Amino acid sequence: MDIASPLVAKDHLSGSLLANDLYFVLHNDRTGRMRLHPRVTGLGLAGAVLGELMLAGHITAGIAAGEVRLALVNTHPTGDPVTQKALDHIIAEPSHSFRTWLQFLGQSAPADVGSRMIQAGLLHPPARRSWLRAAPPPTPVDPNTAMWPIGRLNLAVERREPLNEQDNVLLGLVSAAGGARVVLWDQDPDYLAHATAALPVHLRELVAQTEAAVGDAVISRR
Repeated sequence: MDIASPLVAKDHLSGSLLANDLYFVLHNDRTGRMRLHPRVTGLGLAGAVLGELMLAGHITAGIAAGEVRLALVNTHPTGDPVTQKALDHIIAEPSHSFRTWLQFLGQSAPADVGSRMIQAGLLHPPARRSWLRAAPPPTPVDPNTAMWPIGRLNLAVERREPLNEQDNVLLGLVSAAGGARVVLWDQDPDYLAHATAALPVHLRELVAQTEAAVGDAVISRR
């Protein structure tokens, strides 16, 4: 298998988790409602969960049997229920394609990441569902905190400033999910292309596979 070397991100020192940031970007900062179609949101968040595993050096990506697959690098516990759940699945079924993992994890990623954020005090627990209507989505505890991932991406694009590695992945996943047109003030394809090109090979593959999975999902809805 042709596997890219994993790279542990220094950005985790900030305490901000990639999937949490993407959750905030893909949901309204006050109502908590999804900005994009639920299936697309799920695929984007699945990419972010896998991105957390890549940034922490647990998995990488490469070619095997003619398709892009995930490969295990470090099977030590992640210390986090969301990424540990994903890692356990990958350990148990290592032969699935990258795209299959995105589709599988995308089914539960919004709920899993949302639950983690509730436990962390970032989201309010959702109100109870009544028999007349579905429960509203969980809302951010602090709208300013919810807006910060969007804000720092927009400031970097506006000023043409380089992003750190984790935010480069965040921007790539936002674009892959089709969210750039919704949340970015300045649509700059060259900046987006350069940001993704600056990533290591396995993280560029993460963005590319997520974009392809989203494209498949959009076509299947037509």
